[in-house]
Amino acid sequence: MKKKLFFSLGSLAMILLLSGVISILEYRRMSDYVSELIASNIKSINLSQKLADITQEYNDQMLAVVVQNDISLMPDFNLAYFNAQSDSLRSSFTSHKMLPKVDSVAMSFDAFMKTSLKFDEVFLADSVDTGEWFFGSLQPRYTKLRQDLNSLNEVIHEELKKNSADFDAGFYRSIIPGVVSVGAGLLLIVLLLYFTMVYYVKPIYRMSDGIDSYRLSGRRYIYDFDGDDQLANINSGLTELIDENVEFKRRVKNLRDERERLIQNISDLTAE
Repeated sequence: MKKKLFFSLGSLAMILLLSGVISILEYRRMSDYVSELIASNIKSINLSQKLADITQEYNDQMLAVVVQNDISLMPDFNLAYFNAQSDSLRSSFTSHKMLPKVDSVAMSFDAFMKTSLKFDEVFLADSVDTGEWFFGSLQPRYTKLRQDLNSLNEVIHEELKKNSADFDAGFYRSIIPGVVSVGAGLLLIVLLLYFTMVYYVKPIYRMSDGIDSYRLSGRRYIYDFDGDDQLANINSGLTELIDENVEFKRRVKNLRDERERLIQNISDLTAE
């Protein structure tokens, strides 16, 4: 009986432990992978925003030169920093779908910069209206650059949304082994309860009822069931003990009856 219970409970514990380990490992693997993708997407968004801020600041400063008509306000553009941020943005991508967008941004920025480098020449030229050139030639380049940056941001946000959805789907996928193990564990518990009730609890109740019947009415204990464990051994012992007790009582009753007959015979002889 000990072996059966140990095997049943041990199997249940092993299944729950194994499924729990699988769920944890699957969740960690999925979480690490998707977290890296999401972190890369967030980095790309930040870098793209930096590029947008740099170009906007440069464009606003050139607009200030036009409005105030003061060439001394002409800003110096940090091209090395911009290129470094652009290279970081390119290396942070996790999808080849973004690369054409970066190329478009690079081409638009190149066109914008080449046009902006003519600003000093245009400003100092008497034959060219600086405001007209700024809004007619430079601003379309800047507008195209902003559009390409916005398009790049849209692709990055779509990728971030996709990775977030993959994270949610992966989370539910990773807990499936745990759900299955819990279901299997509950099923095993029900089966274990059923077999315990049928093969152990019910026989004990039947044995108890048989003993009560013997005590109250003297009925013989005749309960029998298949098995070779300790419970069957106890039942066999009870059967033997009760049978011996019945035989002992029968012998005591016979001796008492014989004694009474003997006393009765002696009394009859004495009366004669």
